[in-house]
Amino acid sequence: MPDDFGHGQAAADGRTAGTDEQIGMRLNHVPTEPSGGPAPGPVPGFGAGPGDFASTPKQKQEAAGTIETELEPNTKKAAEVADDATSTAQKGFEGWETAAGLKTVAETWDKQVKVLMGRLSAEKGALRGASGLFARNDTGIRNGFLASQSKLNDL
Repeated sequence: MPDDFGHGQAAADGRTAGTDEQIGMRLNHVPTEPSGGPAPGPVPGFGAGPGDFASTPKQKQEAAGTIETELEPNTKKAAEVADDATSTAQKGFEGWETAAGLKTVAETWDKQVKVLMGRLSAEKGALRGASGLFARNDTGIRNGFLASQSKLNDL
């Protein structure tokens, strides 16, 4: 059953099931079965098989899309819920030192959310720009080889 933030219910080991695992699998390129669960057998890069971190431009775009359509909006929504709850609690403790403490906590939370949102945005941009950078680098190297002249060319 989802919680107030649209996340899956917490599993016995403290992880959340459902949405969080699906996002993690998409961002980490873990193959899934048609049922949505992890594919059986070893996953490359996680102790078995070829241990590379390579991903296709399509996978980078999909990961950036997941950040944009799921992580950023859900993070913003969670921050707003926490702000509302903290604000209500502050009002309930008005005149007590607890209200001042809650204000400090809310300010710290808001700063942390701002940093996290900036980080998500930066990662999204980096994912989207990475394949272009690699293509330009490859083209530049190719052009360098084509432009260089060998002393054998004049013979």
